[in-house]
Amino acid sequence: MNKIVFHIDELAHWEHTLSNIHNLLTYATEQKLEIQIKVLVNGDAIMGYLMPSYIDEIVSLSNVNFRACNNSLKSHAINPDQLPKSVTVVPVGVYDLLQLQDQGYRYVKP
Repeated sequence: MNKIVFHIDELAHWEHTLSNIHNLLTYATEQKLEIQIKVLVNGDAIMGYLMPSYIDEIVSLSNVNFRACNNSLKSHAINPDQLPKSVTVVPVGVYDLLQLQDQGYRYVKP
């Protein structure tokens, strides 16, 4: 099982990251690879969770676990209730990245 965590901390990197995820999922399906994907979002990129086009993508990628840094939500005055229901809120994004890497997730930052 390959485990990958994508990290988005700039709003401009959402599209590139989503493209990478789609490409990876397509390849994994073609090659019959088992993968787990998590996406940790913090910093200014947290605003992407409020953009309709990204919300549609998040909902369509039901096999990908999207995560939001609670500190970033607070600093951008976003209530967790505003996020798509499938998004996991973590207390501290950077610490979440450390924990995921300790669990064998490979770090990718597009």
